[in-house]
Amino acid sequence: MHDDRFWIAREGDNIVGDYETTGLTLRRHPLALLRGRLKKRRIHTASEVAESRHGQFIRAAGIVTCRQRPATASGVIFVTLEDETGYVNLIVWNDLADRQRRELLGSRLLAVSGEVQREGRVVHVLARRLEDLSALLGRLATTSHDFH
Repeated sequence: MHDDRFWIAREGDNIVGDYETTGLTLRRHPLALLRGRLKKRRIHTASEVAESRHGQFIRAAGIVTCRQRPATASGVIFVTLEDETGYVNLIVWNDLADRQRRELLGSRLLAVSGEVQREGRVVHVLARRLEDLSALLGRLATTSHDFH
């Protein structure tokens, strides 16, 4: 009888090694290994967010890949999260950014609670609360493209 935790830990070590040497992996996405833990926190996947209805309150999480504060955006920061199923685009208004600056700027793995905003095929989550879940990534080194 084998222990699944051993194989997941070994796979996790391989993924960490891939990220250390190339900045990416061709193996499973790191969040696929954490999905069970994220589900226990009622955190939805990017594909579930994409299928959600306008106005629905939802929780999602992902590796932060991009933070943008365009000069023309007047008081909003756009954040892109990535998980094993795709991307979640966040809208973070300045008042929340001011209150949760550490989570917004310091998280490698960011959870969001917010409202789904849908216009046609374009889906965003209007952030109401942010949570830093970076500790779940262990020693996995990730980078984001931040433009201010």
